[in-house]
Amino acid sequence: MKLLKLLVVIFALATLSSCTTAPLVVSSMPPAPVYKPPPEIIMRHDITHVVAPGETLWRISKTYDVTIENIMYANGLGSNTIEMGQSLLIPRAMPATPVISLYPTNKWKYIIIHHSATDVGNALSFYNSHKRRGFIKGLGYHFVIDNGSSGKPDGYIEISPRWIKQENGAHCKAGSMNYNGIGICLVGNFSKERVSQRQLTSLVYLVDILRKYYKIPIRDILGHGSVPGARTECPGSNFPWKQFLNRLK
Repeated sequence: MKLLKLLVVIFALATLSSCTTAPLVVSSMPPAPVYKPPPEIIMRHDITHVVAPGETLWRISKTYDVTIENIMYANGLGSNTIEMGQSLLIPRAMPATPVISLYPTNKWKYIIIHHSATDVGNALSFYNSHKRRGFIKGLGYHFVIDNGSSGKPDGYIEISPRWIKQENGAHCKAGSMNYNGIGICLVGNFSKERVSQRQLTSLVYLVDILRKYYKIPIRDILGHGSVPGARTECPGSNFPWKQFLNRLK
């Protein structure tokens, strides 16, 4: 009898050791959901970028998260020298992220907001028009926020050579704001139309960075027309001041 029980145990162990199939696990839990990227996630894709005033390959590289070497290769460039107005293929670009450089200085005391009073435009077109008006250094603003009308995306922040070189502006003579005021221009005529939500979001983002770094109080963030001595409606009667100021953090 003992021998029979021993044989049964040995047979059972042999059967288990020869089993190569994973055990079946039964669960009452629902299957895990399949991950689907949200629609706002945009994949990399090739784009054409027109070089704006003061732009370098380094700045373009950082804007689109593409290496300088890849941009040079895609465009057959023998050096990293590029020219204003030049069209560049940016391979597998990410959505543009602004590169806001900050410089230690006590110069900037105000932020002055403008509209272009035009339906279309960008930093390059304003550079050329300001040159024709006699501005020796071209573009008079420190920043331009596009409306999607002239090849740059709606809300795209363009950085002027005046900011990169920390030079005086040519955007507001009243109150000496050209010397101590950061000039930001939104493309559009806000006496007739309204600021796009993307432009407003970019403006809030930019102003928050600048005012915190340069310790500019909210009371010194002004529209061009609010500067004592200025005779203009800029940035327009439809500019959403209350919404803008409430969104500053």
